[in-house]
Amino acid sequence: MVDHEGSIVTVMEAMGLSPVVVRRVSRLWGKSAARNGGRTHLLLGHLLDTAAVAGVMWDRYVSAAFRRRLDEVSGGRGKLWFMWVCGIHDCGKACPAFQAMDAAEAAPVLASGLVWGRLATDRRKKWRHDVAGAALLKPRLVAEWGSAESAAWVWPLVAGHHGAFPSLSGLQPPNREVQGSGADWAEVQRAVVDVFTRAVGFEDLADVRPVGALRKAEQLALSGMIVMADWIASDSSVFRGLGDAGLISLAGSRGRAEVAWGRLGLRGGWQGLSLPRERLGPLTGRIGVIPRASQRELLERAWSMPVPGLLVVEAPMGEGKTKAALAAAEVLAARFGLDGVFVAMPTQATSDPMYEQVLQWVRSFDPEFESQVALLHGRRRFNAWWRAIWEGKPRPDGDGCGCGHAAEQSVGFGEDDYGAIDEDAGYGMQSAEPSADGAPAVGADGPAHWFLGNKRGLLTAFAVGTIDHLLHAATRTRHVMLRFAGLAGKVVVVDEVHAADIYMRQFLVEALRWLGQAGVPVVLLSATLPPAQRQLYVDAYLSGVLGVADVREVVPEPAGYPCVTVACGVGGRAVVETSRQAVPSWRESAPVALTWLPDTDPAGTRVAEVVWESVEDGGVALVVVNQVSRAQGIFEALREKGLGGEVHLLHARLCAAHRADRTAECLRLMGPQAGGERPHRMVVVATQLAEQSFDVDADVLFTDLAPADLLLQRIGRLHRHSGTRRRGVHRVPRVLVTGVEAGRDGVPEVLWASRAIYGMWSLLRAAALVTEAAGPLAAADGQSVPLGEPVAWSIPADVPGLVARAYGDAEVCPDGWGEADAWRQWQDRELKRMGEAGNYLLCRPREWAFPTLEGLHYAGSRAASEEELDAVVRDGESTVEVVIVRRVPGGYRAVDGTWLGVHGEVDDDAVTDRLMGGTLRLPAALTEAARAGLRPLPGWSGRPWLQYLPALVLEQEGATLLGKDRVLYDDDLGLVVERR
Repeated sequence: MVDHEGSIVTVMEAMGLSPVVVRRVSRLWGKSAARNGGRTHLLLGHLLDTAAVAGVMWDRYVSAAFRRRLDEVSGGRGKLWFMWVCGIHDCGKACPAFQAMDAAEAAPVLASGLVWGRLATDRRKKWRHDVAGAALLKPRLVAEWGSAESAAWVWPLVAGHHGAFPSLSGLQPPNREVQGSGADWAEVQRAVVDVFTRAVGFEDLADVRPVGALRKAEQLALSGMIVMADWIASDSSVFRGLGDAGLISLAGSRGRAEVAWGRLGLRGGWQGLSLPRERLGPLTGRIGVIPRASQRELLERAWSMPVPGLLVVEAPMGEGKTKAALAAAEVLAARFGLDGVFVAMPTQATSDPMYEQVLQWVRSFDPEFESQVALLHGRRRFNAWWRAIWEGKPRPDGDGCGCGHAAEQSVGFGEDDYGAIDEDAGYGMQSAEPSADGAPAVGADGPAHWFLGNKRGLLTAFAVGTIDHLLHAATRTRHVMLRFAGLAGKVVVVDEVHAADIYMRQFLVEALRWLGQAGVPVVLLSATLPPAQRQLYVDAYLSGVLGVADVREVVPEPAGYPCVTVACGVGGRAVVETSRQAVPSWRESAPVALTWLPDTDPAGTRVAEVVWESVEDGGVALVVVNQVSRAQGIFEALREKGLGGEVHLLHARLCAAHRADRTAECLRLMGPQAGGERPHRMVVVATQLAEQSFDVDADVLFTDLAPADLLLQRIGRLHRHSGTRRRGVHRVPRVLVTGVEAGRDGVPEVLWASRAIYGMWSLLRAAALVTEAAGPLAAADGQSVPLGEPVAWSIPADVPGLVARAYGDAEVCPDGWGEADAWRQWQDRELKRMGEAGNYLLCRPREWAFPTLEGLHYAGSRAASEEELDAVVRDGESTVEVVIVRRVPGGYRAVDGTWLGVHGEVDDDAVTDRLMGGTLRLPAALTEAARAGLRPLPGWSGRPWLQYLPALVLEQEGATLLGKDRVLYDDDLGLVVERR
């Protein structure tokens, strides 16, 4: 009888291994002293440490849903099987290619009688230990399990633990020497697998055989958990090296794993969330709202859905979709055993208020959950609540927005060593946000800073971030399994899903396939979703559920708007339903008067004149244009007319501090809590920043022509809040559409910038729909529609019909507008973008139905850094973020005047905050010049937040040359580029 808790030497002796084999196995190293805190760690020690970490993860981290699946495929031994598959990952280190890498560590191995010949020094011919492990394990699994199918999905888990899954042909070593030739090596390699297997708790390798198979998406999630366990077990500060096999045991590794888990502050999420006692309780009790009809509809769908599935929620702007989605997430998690939530937002700016909303929500479950909410975007350091929780800073006053000054952050973890042909990468476990004394800021009640490392953010129980993080999990990049593992145990909510353009949509569709196959509930939210996109997302999710490449399950026409569409798979059959009865909106539809304001002058002089006229006697106007320079021109013209401090400018070329301050001021004066502070007269001139998740209420809207769905999003800022007092002329919501004028034969001529952004086809169709309400463009005189005149758009009732027509197949433009030619050009452009996205998708369509992860990284990893990965999922022109500093006699000052020092030195966090409040992203036209000419200041060397951030140094007159252009920063206008 084997003592599974005894040392591995005891285990080997009980197994009847010869003293020679025992000695040789006891010499194999897994972590070298040179890279493991000065102490060698034996191979079997690391395997058992990883298995022990997996055991702790099973008890405290892995979702109940995934535990059930592992129990199913292992015949009820899920925990034991999970520990084995995590621990066996490094068995390939028992080969000459690895053991010879460090001369000091190789000496005892050679002394034991294991030898090797001359090994290749060419990196291309070296033998990676992850692939070596799969190569030695695969034939044994086939032979001892008696099932090639079972072995086929397990060996890639070993081969892929350094971030990429090779094809079967990749398991062929360049020569026999690197893998180990001769009986001695074969005997030792067999012993390593058998001893580990016995030490973990199985009788032998045959006893490990699974009784079923995980689906491919579940395999990807499991692979990510293997990597997570490996990285935690590689922390040399907790798992100190053991060079004596007599000191290594599973019991010892369990104790070390418990200590590591506690020191790193790691934890899961709900871990068995109870069902709400009342069906509407997640809304009425936890979130504290009186449920609207659309919110009740979504919650009822979450209760009645038979299995995890997709929920597509379409409801007007301001309907409370996100609150309802969080309530639905609670129901779905409790019913199906999920452990947390990821909320994906379209931008960094929209992520911050959602983060604070999720913070309040998770506190209602347990105040300690607050420290387990991750904010995933590059500027999180400047969210006051995130810093308070994750960096131990003072809490913000009140419960308001913590969207502080923004700047690109660079967590202090470099890219992992992807070579995997040498020893393991240095997965240092120190805090990414060290405390003032340099010690890791880890505590039992604090956040787990381990999750701040590269690629780990989604592993946090609760997360809010940009949609990019969801899209990253659908890219063929290294360690994609870590990202996917972070999604697999959660409910995924995607807000403003319509904001994904056709390029990003390819990754969203791919992500939905994988999430569907993994049984992850997904909630998609939109106010203006075209029916074709709804169908696309439903088909993608069902493709994953059913495990086939192409699915077409027609979505029934919704009975009304708002509506909820449900898609899931029951018994191998697709089920798609939508709201059977019309669901009333929380507010009645109201007529919106549309009129043309012809103007294609980039300076917007005519627009400024009419805006002034509309508010001269009072009122709050919102102006949304498609070009920064146009917004700046309109702003200046309004100031010249005497509006002064009553006009505000918002666009992406404001530095982070100014943008945050102005956004907060607009929300204070025009937001839902404005009350008596709402001004008598005010104008906000903005770019597309005001298009979504900008909760302000305007009396009148001026907007450049944009695609119909985006026009409707902008109209969603008009007469948004109930109870707002308005002057008589503003009691009817009015929209003036500009950025367009009548050309020859009445064909619309549109601003060049608008055509470049959106393409002419969608703009023509939007113009045609506006014409139906406002009359022909040629007849417009720029005046507002008289009160009492019939109007054609009823908002929100007409929203779905307008969006459907805008993106439908039927022509909507008058004859002579050239709609067919515009459509062909648009289609060519969109098809090209789709093809470019296909180069980076996680799986080729024809391989979607393949049952295993073999060869997933068939074309390598297309992105090596986070910056490159962002470029992969968003195909816009490359841009550079800089921080503005001003050169003054004797040194530099931050944009707000803070003294920095002779070389730009930064003394403390407070100065860093003020300095990085000057960050902004340069327009794409300046990218080449910025990369060639801008560098960090000398005084920023070694500063984790600054050392890689280029400085845009403005000379004493406030400007500088960047390439051929003169660039200046005006505190009111923002960045101004004078082209030469």
